[in-house]
Amino acid sequence: MAGILAWFWNERFWLPHNVTWADLKNTDEATFPQAEDLYLACPLAFCIFMIRLVFERFIARPCAMGLKIQANGPQKAQPNAILEKVFTAITKHPDEKRLEGLSKQLDWDVRTIQRWFRQRRNQEKPSTLARFCESMWRFTFYLYIFTYGVRFLKKTAWLWNTKECWYNYPYQPLTVDIHYYYILELSFYLSLFFSQFTDIRRKDFLIMFLHHVTTISLITFSYVNNMARVGTLVMCLHDAADVLIEAAKMANYAKCQILCNLLFAMFAILFISSRLGVYPVWILNTTLFESWEIVGPYPSWWVFNLLLILLQLLHSFWSYLIVKTACRAISKGKVSKDDRSDIESSSDEDDSPPPNHKHHSSSSSISSSSTANGTNKNHGTNGYLTGATYPDEH
Repeated sequence: MAGILAWFWNERFWLPHNVTWADLKNTDEATFPQAEDLYLACPLAFCIFMIRLVFERFIARPCAMGLKIQANGPQKAQPNAILEKVFTAITKHPDEKRLEGLSKQLDWDVRTIQRWFRQRRNQEKPSTLARFCESMWRFTFYLYIFTYGVRFLKKTAWLWNTKECWYNYPYQPLTVDIHYYYILELSFYLSLFFSQFTDIRRKDFLIMFLHHVTTISLITFSYVNNMARVGTLVMCLHDAADVLIEAAKMANYAKCQILCNLLFAMFAILFISSRLGVYPVWILNTTLFESWEIVGPYPSWWVFNLLLILLQLLHSFWSYLIVKTACRAISKGKVSKDDRSDIESSSDEDDSPPPNHKHHSSSSSISSSSTANGTNKNHGTNGYLTGATYPDEH
């Protein structure tokens, strides 16, 4: 074990040439980042998760109720023992051959069975109220941490001159503000990393998983080898757009469509300009070129910059989704969902419950269809982004 630790903490990987860990030990005159400081983030991540549960239960939920957001989830599929057994024990996405076999067995047409499986999959999705509570929690945290970051950074020299991130590197003392900023951000993203497995499941689960891993790795890397100054710039830049997207989602769930449209437009402009403009010109420029000129490259420098470039690729992917959603809204005047939607939407006809082929009367079928149409109006497509989910950027 000692040999593995020695290999992992190899000074020639983590630190510039002629710098050792002993040079960065804390003294009475100066405090430097220590790897063991990050251990605090693990219990704090658990505390943040518990705070989130309390916040959603006693603050977000009453707010949602005050806005008349219903706790109703997607429409439930008609009970059917045979289809339920296939769904739970075999597959949630039956192929054409299995659909034809079920059609003969139940005397239902294939389209009705496909509709049943779609409704059954959607049935496991969370309600609008749960989505609102999750977004309100994220909005609250992002607003707080972004406000803190701006108030802290506006007093620093490296906000106005990014070369200050590298002067006298790595012998830059760790301040209380930087330590607090880093530990809180790392704890939050650790809580998101683990809660991703219990939160609303979205189509880009793997992309978000990669995003959280990249973010946690960047925060850890920049802290351990004392690239904390540029790290604070990266974190603050990313938190800005996250505030607006969570606010837009809350407005959407509350059916405040005009406000949702406005917030989404502001988010799209800020996201694309900051992630595709400011980030490469301001952040990547200083980490790739100014640091090369002042400090010079070394192994962990390469890893750090590769992670930043990976983050830029994720920015490009999400910008594509945002532009695609905006173009669809402009061309059609409405958007039913974006490419990360949790609900598998279809036409009003598709969303009506599958009739019992032999026993349902015409009047009960009409009643069911009316119920389905009412549900669709609640989750429908009237407006800019009604029923959509949004890219969760961090």
